[in-house]
Amino acid sequence: MLGENHALIYEFPDFSDQINHLKSNNATFAAMAGRYHELDHKIRALELTKVPTADEHFLALKLERLNLKDKLYQYLVHDAI
Repeated sequence: MLGENHALIYEFPDFSDQINHLKSNNATFAAMAGRYHELDHKIRALELTKVPTADEHFLALKLERLNLKDKLYQYLVHDAI
């Protein structure tokens, strides 16, 4: 769905405590989460405003967000153990 919010809290609701903990206590996780949020905001803005953009650029943003999501998930799973 276009314009859908992919914030980490919505993507991983079972890990909300770990997300908050890692954002406060792990600089690497916090930086990656910040970049993920920035990408999600850019992608949603492009979808909702229908600003013309090259497909390659749009797909690159989505791919970077997906890769960050995978890395962040690994942090969350590892922290939950």
